[in-house]
Amino acid sequence: MLIVAVAWIYVVGLMACTEASIVAGMMTFLLYCVTPLTILFYLTGSGRRKRRRARLLAAEKNLPPRQT
Repeated sequence: MLIVAVAWIYVVGLMACTEASIVAGMMTFLLYCVTPLTILFYLTGSGRRKRRRARLLAAEKNLPPRQT
């Protein structure tokens, strides 16, 4: 999946370089690359977040209580 993201960044980077102005290029890169990839990585990372949370809860239950 990472290779697809890198290829998409490359394609959109080339698209942004061909825009008429710097602002248009930055907006193209932001709207066609950064925003969709952010959403994609958030959605694909949800399973990892759930597994990490479950591991942390399991580790908490196995630890002795803290003494303050």
